[in-house]
Amino acid sequence: MIVLIVVASFLLASISIIQFKTEAKEYHQERLERKENAVKEHINYVLATTTYPLKTQNLDLIFKDKIHELAQIHKIEINIYSLDGKLLKSSKESFAVDKIAPPIPEYILKLVRSSIEKRFVDIKTIDGVKNRSSYSLIKDEKFKPLGILNLPYLEDDGYYDNELNTFLIRLSQVYSFMLIVAFALAYFLSTYITKSLKTISDRLEETNLDQKNEKIVLEANSKEVNFLIRAYNGMVDKLETSAIKLAQSEREEAWREMAKQVAHEIKNPLTPMRLTVQSFQRKFDPNDPDVKQKMNDYSETLIQQIDTMTAVASAFSNFASMPAQQNETLNVVEVVELALDIFNEDYISFEKEEEEIISKMDRTQLIRVITNLVKNATQAISESQFQKSIVVSVKRRNNNVEIAVKDNGIGIQKQDIGRIFEPKFTTKTSGMGLGLGIIKNIIENYKGTITFESTYGKGTTFRVSLPITNS
Repeated sequence: MIVLIVVASFLLASISIIQFKTEAKEYHQERLERKENAVKEHINYVLATTTYPLKTQNLDLIFKDKIHELAQIHKIEINIYSLDGKLLKSSKESFAVDKIAPPIPEYILKLVRSSIEKRFVDIKTIDGVKNRSSYSLIKDEKFKPLGILNLPYLEDDGYYDNELNTFLIRLSQVYSFMLIVAFALAYFLSTYITKSLKTISDRLEETNLDQKNEKIVLEANSKEVNFLIRAYNGMVDKLETSAIKLAQSEREEAWREMAKQVAHEIKNPLTPMRLTVQSFQRKFDPNDPDVKQKMNDYSETLIQQIDTMTAVASAFSNFASMPAQQNETLNVVEVVELALDIFNEDYISFEKEEEEIISKMDRTQLIRVITNLVKNATQAISESQFQKSIVVSVKRRNNNVEIAVKDNGIGIQKQDIGRIFEPKFTTKTSGMGLGLGIIKNIIENYKGTITFESTYGKGTTFRVSLPITNS
């Protein structure tokens, strides 16, 4: 309502200003026409009673004394020009007729001659004041042109300006009073009529999906407010039902994701265990002099994988997605080399720049990272590929240890590069695609990074960088 009052006052003031300006313009036009007609009638009388021949060159003599009398009678400045625009006589006392007096501009002469009324009004604004100047032909009794009559007219808008200012002051007073009344009325409505909206607003701010929300018990004076209260109470009922369904759905989804992840983590050690057993069956020789050492190596490998499965199972029972880190001081080079023993592929090679890089981290999780990357590398190489190569290297880079797994397999397509670490994303026909996402989380928990470079059709290199921590 207040906005409407302000807009209405602005529109009314604008219309009033335009109206006053229009009236002032019409007044000055009509006033100049009246004066011009009166002066021309007087001039025609002088021409009719003069003894001088009615010629242009005699106008100076004819109006020598009369022009001042005419100017005083009609209270306006009068100038008489020849037909070619030269000043012949002026009512201004300080004006003498001479050749250096400014002539009428040529364009005005043309407009006067070409107009039907043989008349033109030139309007100019000088120093913010509008000046009108009328030009019309002086004719004899036979309508023969003798000269040009010029009447300069200075517009005086003082009366209209005073009237406009008075009107605007009264208008502002009226609308100021209306604004005060509107503010008072708005305050009254907000305080006494719509006070129940504050209660609804407070309840809406307190409404939350994960809590028990109270309904509004209130009877308002307005039908609209009562409708709003009923809508809110209905929303509370629906929200409570939705919260129950959402909680149940979230629990089910959490268990499904947990089951998928645990299944993947348990499946990871099973593959190397199967490979180890197969290798043991194929290579076992009771007469081998190193049979005891080999038995110990095979046993240690199986025990490590069993420990991994046990840790995952324990974590699942405690409702954790991954086993907690059990950091220990270890030789990263030795652990990586040991993790490769479970793989029987003869094209897997290991490179190291030094024998020892000591750091403190979880042995089980480090083995999981290596076996997962190497397993992915073997799966990236086709069985029909003639030359196969997987190179695992360990290097020291400043305060980090860098582990690289390079293969010459099929590589990664460009459209898959941005999604390679996404959970559930896989380019293989089997598997859930959780492996790279899990090892990425393991590495990032150690403040490390994992990156890769791949050329489709040539191979892929994964690089793991882990900070060396001795404390």
